Amino acid sequence: MEALLVNYVEKSLEQYMRRNAVFLCERLYAEFPSEVNLQLLARCYLNNNQPHSAYYVLKGMQMAQSRYLFAIACLEMDLFCEAEAALLPVKDLCAEVPNGAAVQYLLGIIYRDTDRKNKSIEHFRKTLSIDPLFWAAYEQLCMLGEAEEAAVCFGDATVPCVQEHYLGAVRQSKNSCCSTSFSSTPSPVPTQISDVAPPPLVRNIHLCQSEDSLRSSTQARRKFACDNESAQIRGSLFFDSGLRRSARLAAGQRSLNTSQGSENKAKSLHASTKLSSETCSSTFCQGKLMETYEVAVSELETYEVAVSEFGATSSSLSSTTDVKSIQHEIENTKLSSFISDSATIKSGISDTMKLLRTLGEGYRHLCMFRCKEALNVYQKLSSKQYNTGWILSQVGKAYFELVDYLNADYAFSLVRQISPYNLEEMDVYSTVLYHLKQDMKLKYLAQEMILVDRFAPQTWCAIGNCYSLQKDHESALKSFQRAVQLNSRFAYAHTLSGHEYVIMEDYGKGVECYQTSLHVDARHYNSWYGLGMIYLRQEKFEFAEHHFRQAYQINPLSSVIMYYLGTTLEALKRSEEALEMMEKAIVIDNKNPLPKYSKAKLLVTLGKLNEALEILEELKECTPRESCIYALMGAIYKRNKKYDKAMLHFGIALDLKPSIVDVAKIEAAIEKLIIPDEMEESL
Repeated sequence: MEALLVNYVEKSLEQYMRRNAVFLCERLYAEFPSEVNLQLLARCYLNNNQPHSAYYVLKGMQMAQSRYLFAIACLEMDLFCEAEAALLPVKDLCAEVPNGAAVQYLLGIIYRDTDRKNKSIEHFRKTLSIDPLFWAAYEQLCMLGEAEEAAVCFGDATVPCVQEHYLGAVRQSKNSCCSTSFSSTPSPVPTQISDVAPPPLVRNIHLCQSEDSLRSSTQARRKFACDNESAQIRGSLFFDSGLRRSARLAAGQRSLNTSQGSENKAKSLHASTKLSSETCSSTFCQGKLMETYEVAVSELETYEVAVSEFGATSSSLSSTTDVKSIQHEIENTKLSSFISDSATIKSGISDTMKLLRTLGEGYRHLCMFRCKEALNVYQKLSSKQYNTGWILSQVGKAYFELVDYLNADYAFSLVRQISPYNLEEMDVYSTVLYHLKQDMKLKYLAQEMILVDRFAPQTWCAIGNCYSLQKDHESALKSFQRAVQLNSRFAYAHTLSGHEYVIMEDYGKGVECYQTSLHVDARHYNSWYGLGMIYLRQEKFEFAEHHFRQAYQINPLSSVIMYYLGTTLEALKRSEEALEMMEKAIVIDNKNPLPKYSKAKLLVTLGKLNEALEILEELKECTPRESCIYALMGAIYKRNKKYDKAMLHFGIALDLKPSIVDVAKIEAAIEKLIIPDEMEESL
């Protein structure tokens, strides 16, 4: 009964029949209360989104797998201290906990979420050293800004480690299949052997255990044969020749146990033995059969495939010479298969690591905000890999960071076509549409995301951006707060809430939101930038400089951050430093007019009027309807005592309908046109 229930619980989990798995496993544990069955019950609870149930049933359990599952439940409930204690008990028995790479990764997550960055980095690196294919660990290192080059983490030196992991997993899977075929298949059995106790679990069962149970089964069959003198032995120890359901099931499972390399040889052996068994006497002695079987088991206990084939054809094998012949043939087949498979596996691993090197290097560049380099790396991918939702999302994000919103929109629109179910980075896409003022596209995106998953924080960020674009800031703020409720560790939702508070001029709450975002992700430069903007508006220039510099250290290639840092330095009367920062911003993004205009103002302050005039002439061609450009040109001509040109440019500036404040300044400058150097400081 226990083996049957375990089998059906596992089957329900495989088929995602979670409620059925929970029900059957609760019956299993009630009938057979053991910690191993409790682990299975906890797995059912975790799969059914019941971490609280898994937490309570596993609390206090000491087996390694129990502690691992308990830690998973704790993480789902944000109980970081208990999760850490489960993975690293007082006696430092962490080596006992299974899934070594996964344990190191979970510890890294715990330390990351409890502000222990150095330990987090250490454990993520340990994860990759144990299992180089653990991409999630490299992803976390990239987000923390501490990832090594992808060529190091996914280099050729990691191939043997991956090969060992793969072969170990194959062997474990094979052993599991073999064990299941001997003891866990639910099939009709004679009542004479119903008293044979089933094994408590179908995990790591050995051949010797199977031998004992098979010997008991054979004895029961012998008794059954004596009671029915007319019964005949069919020439097979395990299976009757009839088409019983149990025979078909067992044969199907036996085929799973045969290794790929020996499959063809096994088929030929089976065919030849079947032919000889037809000529064999149907009254062959049962005792002789048992003797031959026991010899075969002792000779072939390390060759599970040979055991199963020998069991199926034991009526035609009458001596150990035949057994050794089969053993030799299987050895040769397995050896040649192993050599061929090893070459294939090694080639496959090399191709996989090459792919991960490209993906890893591109992602590392993007997390370091080297967006152009990231785009160049992603271009090296094959079209199959490039035209996938994840890659195109990263491409769209790279263009977003480069303030190239048109290309970002195009990349994200391709993502929507290829994988409309994908919500990753769609919050960024909604911000792209917000900056492009694409109201209808943003509404449509938000509606589509609601249909996909209304409980995703990305969905509510898109809804909030939609409301914000419509100037409904109260509704936008509620949407961003809903995203925070759904995932309190979604840093961008906190940042967007802060932006909305700033628009509503509630700077105190804006500061709180930005600080919460930085507590979740200290490298979220948008929040450092947001804090800098608040302090700049409040004319707290020293604070503003500090926060802009923090953002600049994280993202040293953002022309926007450089511009506002330069503006802050200008307000602090550090004109030389401000000019240097504006020049850097222009180099990064030559299309951004704001750093150029600020550079011209700084040159005027430093008395370099001709250089400033050259920049303004260039700007006038690019942005001909900006009144501030003509006003500054008028001020320069005034200082050069070219009053006619000054009057002309002041007049053009007024015609372009500037703000009320600027109108007053320009009119005052015109009235005092003859008096030199009175407008420069006010413009």
